[in-house]
Amino acid sequence: KNALESTLDDEDTFKILIATDVHLGYLEKNAIRGNDTYQTFEEILQCAKDKKVDFILLGGDLFHDNKPSRRSLHICTTLLRKYCMGDSPVTFNILSDQTTNFNTTQFPWVNYQDENLNISIPVFSIHGNHDDPTGAEGLCALDLLSAAGLVNHFGHSNSVERIEISPILMQKGNTKLALFGLGSIPDERLYRMFVNKQVSMLRPKEDQDDWFNLFTIHQNRSKHGPTNYIPEQFLDDFLDLVVWGHEHECLITPTRNEQQLFYVTQPGSSVATSLSPGEATKKHIGLLRVKGRKMNLQKIPLKTVRQFITQDVVLADYEDLFTPDTHQVTKKVEDLCYAKVTEMIEEAERERLGCPLTPEKPLIRLRVDYSGGFEAFSTSRFSQKFVDRVANPKDIIHFMRRREQKVDFKVAVEGLRVEDLVKQYFEAAEQKVQLSLLTEQGMGKAIQEFVDKDEKDAIEELIRYQLEKTQRHLQARGVTTEQDIDMEVGGFYQVIQIYLHDKKLFS
Repeated sequence: KNALESTLDDEDTFKILIATDVHLGYLEKNAIRGNDTYQTFEEILQCAKDKKVDFILLGGDLFHDNKPSRRSLHICTTLLRKYCMGDSPVTFNILSDQTTNFNTTQFPWVNYQDENLNISIPVFSIHGNHDDPTGAEGLCALDLLSAAGLVNHFGHSNSVERIEISPILMQKGNTKLALFGLGSIPDERLYRMFVNKQVSMLRPKEDQDDWFNLFTIHQNRSKHGPTNYIPEQFLDDFLDLVVWGHEHECLITPTRNEQQLFYVTQPGSSVATSLSPGEATKKHIGLLRVKGRKMNLQKIPLKTVRQFITQDVVLADYEDLFTPDTHQVTKKVEDLCYAKVTEMIEEAERERLGCPLTPEKPLIRLRVDYSGGFEAFSTSRFSQKFVDRVANPKDIIHFMRRREQKVDFKVAVEGLRVEDLVKQYFEAAEQKVQLSLLTEQGMGKAIQEFVDKDEKDAIEELIRYQLEKTQRHLQARGVTTEQDIDMEVGGFYQVIQIYLHDKKLFS
């Protein structure tokens, strides 16, 4: 294998380390899991250094929070400086117009070509939906790393009307690589733009067939609603490989899209940020080799990732042990769950033998379908039994009723996004307090930024903007009397009251 690798790694072969959704800072205040994201990011960077890659490509969500904590930024900066700076020469050139490629910085050139910096491994990254640009300046956490010369932030689109994706054109020996990237955009909006032919990918004018075309995207790949995802066939068919970020399940082996004839790799996240089954798939990063128009992707398992084992139990399947009418049925159900969880912990312990880098306590999730008349038991008492053995004692058990259609609103809310709540609220609001000045869409976006991104001025800015717009409209129409203003605007004062009342509701 090593001999094969050394013959592969010649002066014409790009070696690229691919990772996505690192989510630095996820649960950083948790006593057990607080360092998980940092340890795995260090493993990723160490791997890039050991493999002597040409560059690292990140597919978005490097940070979990839109405004990462000081600790998170400090650790990230320290690790990038430790592993990506040094004397090893960078042996590929950039042929494209870098002011177009790196349009979010006052230093629009790749960091390794900066005479004041000593970069051994360049990092190229698009932004995700967690670390996306916000606020009046449209800055994101990656722009801080970019200003410090540690990361090359690309794929940022300034226009809402049109997206032109201009590739970074690279050459190593005889191999030409066109790197396209598109930072995260709300799925519905991007879907609509694709349908309206407002998204175009620019290609080099000369020798188009000589280029290997690599595209990095951070969007929903699986369908979350009619337009809440990006179908693969929307993407151009001249692409060779798509690196798909945002989806956390590791499906890193490239799959061919038979319609467009390109391949898609979905590296998945390097940390589990939810206890859903997709996160339980073993986590990997990829080592991509590109020579001419040929590619090879080697899967590299991550060793520092905390184990996550999940299992489903359907109580109705255990008729030989109990039915809803059995004496002390709840205790028997609890005993069954105790046995299952113990089994999963033992499985994790066996798997961990000989893996010193794997954290000691696993994540365990038992999903219990209690349809058919069973009752849930107290999970807080149950979790006490495993407090020293698992990393997530409080949410080991998840009760669900799969077969009954009735959905409790509170349960539904858990999976909803803020903007869905806003939509529901205004759909349910009586006609007389419907918004007449602020659109539901604008209010939804502002409240989402206020809640998810901690953008404290978002709602105020929206109201000030809308108010000034309305005042200009009224002046242009020559409306002066109070009655005419009421007629023209239709209940604006109620909107302000709704805002003041609901700021409490959403904060």
